[in-house]
Amino acid sequence: MIKQRLPWLIGMLAFMLPFGMVSASPNIVLILTDDHGWSQLSERMDPRIATSRSRYLETPNIARIMEEGRRFTSGYSPAPLCTPTRRSILCGTSAARSGTEFASPSWIPAEHLTIPKALKMANEDYRAAHFGKWGEQMISTPEESGYDASDGMTGNNTGGMPRTLGIESGNHNDGPPHFIDNEDPKRTPSVTGKAIDFMTEHSAAGRPFYVQVSYYAQHLSVVTRDSLLHKYEQKGRPDRGYTQAWAAMMEELDLGVGRILDTIEELGIKEDTYVFFTTDNGGRGTVPGGDPRATPPNHPLSGAKHHLLEGGIRVPFFVMGPGAQPGSVCREPVVGYDFLPTFYALAGGDPSLLTDEIDGADFVPLLHDRSMANFKRPQKALFFHRPVRRNFSAIRQGDYKLMLYWRDDGAMDRHELYQVYPNPIEEGKEITSDNPELAEELLNRLLAHLYLVGAERKN
Repeated sequence: MIKQRLPWLIGMLAFMLPFGMVSASPNIVLILTDDHGWSQLSERMDPRIATSRSRYLETPNIARIMEEGRRFTSGYSPAPLCTPTRRSILCGTSAARSGTEFASPSWIPAEHLTIPKALKMANEDYRAAHFGKWGEQMISTPEESGYDASDGMTGNNTGGMPRTLGIESGNHNDGPPHFIDNEDPKRTPSVTGKAIDFMTEHSAAGRPFYVQVSYYAQHLSVVTRDSLLHKYEQKGRPDRGYTQAWAAMMEELDLGVGRILDTIEELGIKEDTYVFFTTDNGGRGTVPGGDPRATPPNHPLSGAKHHLLEGGIRVPFFVMGPGAQPGSVCREPVVGYDFLPTFYALAGGDPSLLTDEIDGADFVPLLHDRSMANFKRPQKALFFHRPVRRNFSAIRQGDYKLMLYWRDDGAMDRHELYQVYPNPIEEGKEITSDNPELAEELLNRLLAHLYLVGAERKN
């Protein structure tokens, strides 16, 4: 009788183990896409919102992560622009602290705690790699930031921009709406291959690994292969203001994600590996060659890349791995600068050893329904800041979001309060006058954070 019940007892014991005990030093893969909007998937980003998907795009492999793991419907990028987000993810800091534009000369990543440094602090056996787009004007190299292997100081040009594709002016409007590359479009196949080689090497050696796969897609220029372009030409007009070539580039990206997921299974490490998926900012408002009369590419969200409206910072965000309940949904707001403390916790690190610069929260408790009540965000809110080029800051706390607009002289102009859950659309939904006390509370909390981190000002 005992022998007959043993498999059941072992299964129940594994199910009952605290989330962080599933694996003492799990492998972690972070897939970061570029300019990839919240609703630009073939599966609903929010199961309750029909328009949070595209009927035209095909992303079945990305959907595998959603179906086999946990979907965060209120996931955010730290900034509405690529490099501030990448710096923020790397260091676990809000962009207000580590810089809101491409250049941030006062913040040198190598001089601060980073994801690979934190993982090695938790367990010196970790090996870390970064493949794909590092960022623009990051100052420190990946190796200086703690990585053992990388593609180096890569940026937008590495993944294909007009000038590197033969357009002398460097302007997207002066060239064709898309380019053909049948060997390594947008570097997606080669970036994927390097990540696979790294996982294979360290899996064979029995070492835990962390690899960040920073794809160049869906950033412009649009580059795809003939066969996929032909497929979408046969499929007809897109359902939004992107092009058939842009959709083909998205499928190439999805194929790369599929190769990574397949490799994890083939290596037999699925039970010890987490896969996190997100993007560096919201989708673009327009795509070269796209129909301006069509439904906007970021529909249903307001705004797009560069802005702090939801369309600029609410992004795909999901996790699969041990303890992440398949097909589950979490509506608690999370952000890319949460990754560092979360990965550190998964690796068994002592949270008391993290520096005071870390603005992110460990969201490991959110990966399992039963322990959701254990999640605590010390600062109680998410913070966003872009005063120099775009004149705004924002805070998301619970169901609410406040936008703060700055004048050109650096003084505050106005603030607007929105309820972005359950309806994520801001346009026409301002509720400031109906909730003046809440608006004032969020404004003061936002200003306190900006003051605390020494955030840059307009003037």
